[in-house]
Amino acid sequence: MRAIWSGSITFGLVNVPVKAYGATDDHDISFHQVHNEDGGRIRYERRCEVCEEIVEYSDIDKAFEEDGETVVLTGEDFDALPEADNNEIEVVQFVPADQVDPIMMEKSYYLEPEGKTPKSYLLLRETLKETDRTAIVKFALRQKTRLGALHVRGNVLVLQGMHWADEVRDVDFKGAKSKAKIGKKELELSSALVEQYSSDFTPEEFEDDYQIELRKLIDAKFAQGDTLDTEETFGEKSGSKTGSDGDGEDADVVDLMAALEASLGRTSGDAGGKKSTKKAAKKTAKKKATKSAKKSAEKTTKKTNKKTSKSA
Repeated sequence: MRAIWSGSITFGLVNVPVKAYGATDDHDISFHQVHNEDGGRIRYERRCEVCEEIVEYSDIDKAFEEDGETVVLTGEDFDALPEADNNEIEVVQFVPADQVDPIMMEKSYYLEPEGKTPKSYLLLRETLKETDRTAIVKFALRQKTRLGALHVRGNVLVLQGMHWADEVRDVDFKGAKSKAKIGKKELELSSALVEQYSSDFTPEEFEDDYQIELRKLIDAKFAQGDTLDTEETFGEKSGSKTGSDGDGEDADVVDLMAALEASLGRTSGDAGGKKSTKKAAKKTAKKKATKSAKKSAEKTTKKTNKKTSKSA
């Protein structure tokens, strides 16, 4: 597996350096589109509506439109946001596991202890087991601030991304609010049927029948010679993806007990100091964003002048 993120879990003054790996894979077969007459590969172009030129991905910015006006944000604008480069998984709560609504769950990530001594990792893992709690965390990934749940699976800490509360839709359809009466006999029969199907959950017994049959269909076409020469038809060769993991340095966990005791003994004054630090960081980020916006405006002006001179 290849690590997709490297940082640390923080709770109180305890620091747990970790690497994150995607915990799941999509097994669906991937396809590309071809012309049904000659098998030619269909390509999509990024073409500008103003100058009608094909634009490289590196020259594309993002824009937001509202009330007939558009604001353009550059890569520098996004980098200036305070959470853009945050490499911490900050524990904000420890809650009973049954209080986390499954509908809020997103993608899962395995967390590997990083560095020479995994003691702080093992401590957090065993603490979650002992207290039967789930850690609610905040973290940043791919320029997006996320909510997450940290729990134990076997001997590994697992981070699950979560939807924010305002992203979960309210139930507004009539069927769920029906007041139809359920008879006692109907409920008994239904309960008996449930009992008949009751067993322990064994996920490995279930297979994706559609993908299995699709693979058989593809293999049959290969066996019958119903194929196209990839290099001759598309003018390309299949390549292999490569990746490498970087080794991180161990965090300076000199005295874990001292960090735990200091975390428990922090006063409200310390909390105020932390707020002041965050306030200062936001102020710095705001200055950075203003500077970035100014550069972006100058860049846009130069582009406009360039186009005007070309038109002339």
